Amino acid sequence: MTIPLPLPADGIAAGLPGATLRFQPAWLAGDAADGLFEALTDALPWSVHRIRLFGRDVDSPRLSAWIGDADAVYRYSGTAFTPLAWTEALSALRLRLQAELGVPFNSVLANLYRDGRDAMGWHSDDEPELGPQPVIASVSLGAPRRFLLKHRKEPTLRGAIELPHGSLLVMSGDTQRLYRHALPRTARPLGPRINLTFRYVDPARRR
Repeated sequence: MTIPLPLPADGIAAGLPGATLRFQPAWLAGDAADGLFEALTDALPWSVHRIRLFGRDVDSPRLSAWIGDADAVYRYSGTAFTPLAWTEALSALRLRLQAELGVPFNSVLANLYRDGRDAMGWHSDDEPELGPQPVIASVSLGAPRRFLLKHRKEPTLRGAIELPHGSLLVMSGDTQRLYRHALPRTARPLGPRINLTFRYVDPARRR
């Protein structure tokens, strides 16, 4: 059973033991969120990343851009992504997140979901270079989408969060070790959505 998650501002999500989540549905004011969405839509060099799925390389069902410090090379699904340079808007967002959360971020994965057919499958952000308890700060812009969490060993422990325009969801602690998350497809007519997941890639941990 999937439970709706009225999340605390900071702490363990009710019904999802071990998931440390912080959710602010209006982290960015409306005008600021609108401006950032428009700026990123036009400024980022969106591309289709190739990922390995069930032993073969396929196009990911969304557009993406990997931005970060020069040494924040990230390996995902068998592919190494070299970061693009920070834009002014993303650099400012990083500084705000670092100040509010008290953790460093040296990279951000930007995903553009063009409509409800674009999606993200079940996965955890648990690559070695992210460390054992990564802090993932996820900023959502554009059309609201449904975000799912599912326990790795107890699939009945599931949760769902509607991520609106301008919202911030922070996953930390053992969340990535214990849970997978996904952004499923939907048949509903939806406009585009941009998701920004800020993280710290530790070059010393890279395999």
